[in-house]
Amino acid sequence: MSENIKINSYQGQVKDIIETLELNNETEKSILKSRFLAEVLMYETRRNNTKKYYNVFRFIVTLGSLFLPALLSIGQMDPAKLPRNFDNISYWASWTISLTVTACNGFLQLFSLDKNYFEFSITTEQLKTEGWQFFQLSGKYEEYESHKEAYKPFCKSIENIKRKQVEKEFPGKADVNKGKKEKKYDFQKELMTNLPQQYQIETEKKTKEMDQKINQLLNIMGDSKQMISTVGNVRDILNTDINSSINKNVEESEKIAKEITSEIIDKTVEIKDIN
Repeated sequence: MSENIKINSYQGQVKDIIETLELNNETEKSILKSRFLAEVLMYETRRNNTKKYYNVFRFIVTLGSLFLPALLSIGQMDPAKLPRNFDNISYWASWTISLTVTACNGFLQLFSLDKNYFEFSITTEQLKTEGWQFFQLSGKYEEYESHKEAYKPFCKSIENIKRKQVEKEFPGKADVNKGKKEKKYDFQKELMTNLPQQYQIETEKKTKEMDQKINQLLNIMGDSKQMISTVGNVRDILNTDINSSINKNVEESEKIAKEITSEIIDKTVEIKDIN
């Protein structure tokens, strides 16, 4: 009976599957057992242990919340119909139930049993789902030809799930990515990596044509800049000539005006002398 349970368990199933995988060496199989399978079993155990305390405390809180109003409502009956010393019994019973419910609810909040139970359950199922997709080469691993190619992406996914769970358990305590420089996402590089070869060749041709057109445009823009600067210089020269000619004409006009004025003054003086 125990052998059948062991064979039908998740651990027994996964161990048999790992032995049949075609990987690069035996070390990779050992890593799958020691890291992936051990993590699944560990989170499964933590989930089951947390589930026991969570269900017990929740059951007590729910039961106490039902009994306490019922007990207090009985005290509203006719005292003649109630048993002797019912007041003392109801008082201590209500006090005990209230204290028990408050304590259980406090333990649930203190140890975050509800949160841990849900997170451990989600992490366990995520690890199992990731494992089955890897074994079946389905889902995100359906593009890989063999388990050898999918081994490293699978290990990376497992570590990401583990890291996220640790960050949830210890928020703000430690930053796993602390000290690491943020890598800039190179869209063109990732695109060229994931495209098939025939599309890569076409993309490279189009990229080269685009670069040539951009260079031609820059050359034209450079020539246009020179033309603009030349036109600007010509405009400055013309403005200078015009201003100089205007100034010269003004000076000549002033000179002629002075001569005419001096002649008029002289004639006026002569006329006065004759008179």
